Amino acid sequence: MNFQPPQKRQTSESIIPMINVVFLLLIFFLMTAEITPPEPFEVNLPTAELDQEPKSETVLYVSEEAVLGFEGIVGPKVLDALTAQADKQSPLKLQADGTVAAVEIAKILKILTENGFSNVEVMVGG
Repeated sequence: MNFQPPQKRQTSESIIPMINVVFLLLIFFLMTAEITPPEPFEVNLPTAELDQEPKSETVLYVSEEAVLGFEGIVGPKVLDALTAQADKQSPLKLQADGTVAAVEIAKILKILTENGFSNVEVMVGG
């Protein structure tokens, strides 16, 4: 009896997994890309000359514990420094920590209004 070992077939590498990866990457990039429509025509923006330098923005910070901060000053002296240095007609930006209770923000806004700051912008993340 003549027993021969079975002949091995040559197996070729399958490219299907590579194609799957390419399509997954394509889908990923299409889903995460921001597609903006093209501008219909070129626009040259106007220029302006200012007689005075723009004022720097005034930012009042509020920590997690509802402690106020302004230009390196922290604590109860902030309101005195803020009323002395800031222009009450220009916008005051209120940058509060996200964990501060809304009641605390309302109290701070009331105090700012009582001190003459009528234009307060509450900054939020987007």
